[in-house]
Amino acid sequence: MSSIFTKIIHGEMPCHKLIEDDQFFSFLDIRPINPGHALVIPKKATDYFFDLEDDLLAGIMGFAKPIAKAIEKVVPCERVGLMVAGLEVPHAHIHLVPFRSISELSFAHTKPAKNEDLASLAEQIRTYLL
Repeated sequence: MSSIFTKIIHGEMPCHKLIEDDQFFSFLDIRPINPGHALVIPKKATDYFFDLEDDLLAGIMGFAKPIAKAIEKVVPCERVGLMVAGLEVPHAHIHLVPFRSISELSFAHTKPAKNEDLASLAEQIRTYLL
């Protein structure tokens, strides 16, 4: 199965990468709910989040934790929320969304972000990940 996320992992499509390891990859969403909205994906293509092998399902949370903490240091927010939807791209993924109120956690609030804003934000977040 090939998706836009597979193309991003392989460098066939550009992204504002935050961090990766041998199993996972994280980058900023180009249509964020709020600035700092990041995606975390396993490199192994699996359509449905709860079809992930147990080690990947557990591992994605450990991989996401320092990303969420880095986002909190850069983006003014009360917390970083975690959302799993999985209908928009057939590749398991989680959304890390900085928010101030629970009503913000809705895909109805997405809007295109400027490339230069994403680049700057990714650079700031990466300083807390390296």
